[in-house]
Amino acid sequence: MSRWGIDDHRIAAALRAVRPDHQDAFLDQLDEVAVLEQDNGRDAHDEPGPRDELFARAIWSVLVEPGDRVAGALIAAVGVVAGAHMVIDHASPAVLSTATRGEIDADAAREGLKRWSERLRAADVLRSLDSAARCGARMLVPGDAQWPEGLDALGDSPPVLLWARGDCELLRRPAVAIVGARAATGYGEHVAMELAAGLSARDVVVVSGGAYGIDGMAHRAALAGGGATIAVLAGGIDRLYPAGHEALLTRVAEHGLLLSEVPCGTPPTKWRFLQRNRLIAALAQATVVVEAGRRSGSLNTARHALGMGRPVGIVPGPITSAASAGCHAILRAEPVTCVTSTTEIMQLAFGDDGVLEIPDPSVTQPALDGSSAVRDGSSAVREGDPMHVRVIDSLRPRRGQSPSELARAVGEGVDRILAVLGVLDLEGAASRGPDGLWRRPARRQQQVQPAS
Repeated sequence: MSRWGIDDHRIAAALRAVRPDHQDAFLDQLDEVAVLEQDNGRDAHDEPGPRDELFARAIWSVLVEPGDRVAGALIAAVGVVAGAHMVIDHASPAVLSTATRGEIDADAAREGLKRWSERLRAADVLRSLDSAARCGARMLVPGDAQWPEGLDALGDSPPVLLWARGDCELLRRPAVAIVGARAATGYGEHVAMELAAGLSARDVVVVSGGAYGIDGMAHRAALAGGGATIAVLAGGIDRLYPAGHEALLTRVAEHGLLLSEVPCGTPPTKWRFLQRNRLIAALAQATVVVEAGRRSGSLNTARHALGMGRPVGIVPGPITSAASAGCHAILRAEPVTCVTSTTEIMQLAFGDDGVLEIPDPSVTQPALDGSSAVRDGSSAVREGDPMHVRVIDSLRPRRGQSPSELARAVGEGVDRILAVLGVLDLEGAASRGPDGLWRRPARRQQQVQPAS
């Protein structure tokens, strides 16, 4: 029997099913360890192990609503295991206040214990794990390689865990959030499509909330262009909401990533939508609001991003459109940036040059023709020929492109593009793959030596 009053093997089986991609050795060896611990008279309150940490997080995910600052402060002060035991053991408000050195006052602790105790059922915790396993969800926790570092910006209201369906590696890639009105206009949907497609072509993950309107268009455009997208849900990851987006969200799970911080079976509510918005903002290097009325929830996402010190871009709309009234209001009142193109969003999110690979000024060498060349980790920016800069900017490290496709992107003839590609190939700034398509090298090539 574990420290939680539940059979160790039952806990291990439930946890193993939701962490199939993690090498949790303590789970694999549990059968042998449990026998030894029982033979040696293990105390249920011995030093907690990794299994206890995982199960405690599953408990907290059932006990609290997203963004519970009292729970966040308690967990930060004593840890997930000790905090869960305080709730299970019906600790007094004074004990919680003392444990957090007064960060939680007695009144807040009393209210927290009341609302958590109402959900304190072991069967519900096990049911949440089993439901996640049935829908193919995985549990992500702090310390996992895929845990998003951006969530550190949430301070005392981070998620205790994340439920994920899809490609968790997307959480380690550069991302931009595109959000906006559910009742979007044709103008708003067109702009969202153009911006999401442009970001996807630049290997940026598009993050949004899976809702109707701007969110849905952003996800569709990213998928249509072969790009990556993340949808953050307000309800359980087994409840694809809204129902009209079930097919879209299923595609996101298959080709991108679905995320939620609440247990399976949890319905979306207004409060959970507002708290979900803080995750969207935290997962992205910048948040872009395409269209928003004065009371739009997407403005809540923008304010979360501003509170974290993240840049916010606002797409202006017609001054006669109520669907853009919120955009214009926040442009007047907050330190946000007006954006009208993918290039401006890239500059907002990733720096003045809008290029993901940051240039290294220490690696500057004369180019083969004597002009200056600066390496940015995978390309040479030739100051003497703007055409080279334009071609390099259009090349992608992952998605290959034909010369004709590059010609369309750059606005130049194919013959000129082929000539530029030939020079860039010699310099190691572009490479042609076995498929005949051109790419920008993802890693730094050797430096160009001065012409002799």
